Amino acid sequence: MDNAPFAVGIGIGTRNERGQWLEVLYPGPLLRPKGNFADFYKLLGYARSGAGGNRAIEVQPEAVLPLCDALQKTGKDGARAARAAVPLTVLAVKEIDAQPLVVTVLDRDAAPASVPEAYLKLHLLSHRLAKPHELCLDGLFAALPTVAWTSEGAVDLDELPLRQVSARLGGRVLTVNSVDKFPPMTDYVVPPGVRIADTARVRLGAYLGKGTTVMHEGFVNFNAGTEGPGMIEGRISAGVMVGANSDVGGGASIMGTLSGGGDMVISIGKNCLLGANSGVGIPLGDRCAVEAGLYVTAGTRVAVLNGKGAATGTVKARELAGRSNLLFRRHSESGRVECLPNKTKAALNKTLHAHN
Repeated sequence: MDNAPFAVGIGIGTRNERGQWLEVLYPGPLLRPKGNFADFYKLLGYARSGAGGNRAIEVQPEAVLPLCDALQKTGKDGARAARAAVPLTVLAVKEIDAQPLVVTVLDRDAAPASVPEAYLKLHLLSHRLAKPHELCLDGLFAALPTVAWTSEGAVDLDELPLRQVSARLGGRVLTVNSVDKFPPMTDYVVPPGVRIADTARVRLGAYLGKGTTVMHEGFVNFNAGTEGPGMIEGRISAGVMVGANSDVGGGASIMGTLSGGGDMVISIGKNCLLGANSGVGIPLGDRCAVEAGLYVTAGTRVAVLNGKGAATGTVKARELAGRSNLLFRRHSESGRVECLPNKTKAALNKTLHAHN
């Protein structure tokens, strides 16, 4: 009997003084697991029909170990998730002021309606269980609260002044690292085989493929990322996926659907190079390059050149979207933007990416 949910996670989270969830950590989330979850549902008090659906159910520490046992019996995926969740029980029962534990079950892929649901989906992306655009994230911003991410974890903004005073009275300084809806990915997930020079610049919900290096000025938003390997020294906006062996140069910018890209899904193909301080607002195919300092938007007028350098016409850049083997450059004298066949394949420094 296969009655498995779309996704499930056992997590530990933070709530404010009003009992509202601020964030949740899921050590071993599952996406599309297989197996019989009847015992797991029974222990959890979850029914797929009627009151079931997508739910976040708070549980006591002593209930997690039996749930892990039931999860382990569902199959290989469940066993892996159970092993990741067991420490929650072992540690929580020893702590007097333990943080609340929650089990989130997604019966279907729908818009997240709660903080635990939203965080489970962000975890699925950063654990590489789903790629950008594979999960429904409609309404995500409405589901996530804006909180202060501090040296002592997530703090409700209304409670922050008192927490700061309390810390000072205790001889501590409560450092506020950011005020945002999204925390740094590495506070929740550190995917294997990556290097991140400044962890604050990669949000939870980013997908970083093996062999990805994000340098100090690189930035990767949620629901965006890299297939890997790749060098990221510029900005990957929400919704953008960068193909394998591509290099996003220092200060380069890739326009996302949240920042003016409209309905066009922006992506960068394999073996591409975005020069320093360049930018694109159209999807690129494989083996494309954009000259340093040139920003190509969908409406940019582009002179198309053939292999001999002769102009064959002028088009808007959107008409070149998704094509491979293109080189975009600006004529140094006339200033016109040109596109011609790209005869050079971008190549990463293997030494930098083979030992992440």
